[in-house]
Amino acid sequence: MSCIRELTTVAEWKAAFSVMQQLRTSLDEETYLELVEHAYKNEGYHLFAVLEQNQIVSVTGFMPMTTLYNGPSVWVCDLVTDEQHRSKGFGKQLLTFVEEWAADHGYAIVSLSSSLQRKDAHRFYHEKMNFDCSGYVFKKAVDR
Repeated sequence: MSCIRELTTVAEWKAAFSVMQQLRTSLDEETYLELVEHAYKNEGYHLFAVLEQNQIVSVTGFMPMTTLYNGPSVWVCDLVTDEQHRSKGFGKQLLTFVEEWAADHGYAIVSLSSSLQRKDAHRFYHEKMNFDCSGYVFKKAVDR
């Protein structure tokens, strides 16, 4: 039986790294932990995991935010299921949890972005989770 639990300590974040790295392949563990800690302390980032027999099989990171486009909403930053546990409903379980969390906390919209090449993810978001594709996300690195 699986359960969903919020991960709030460095040890718990570290335990989720092997799954998260399957989505965020460019991150090493140290950078990942620094980013999660910063987002957790400063941005309201929440990291939740599905545990199956005390093993993390799927994780999602999200944060509440307010934009002029969506108003108060929840942005799903990360959603990934361990490759050995995909197509077992864990992603749907987590994304449904995020939707319920959003509703329980007064947010009417859940948004996310997905890389252009992730066609299976797009199908999942649209067909199984009833998300609408409302646009593109554009990104540009700036000199610091």
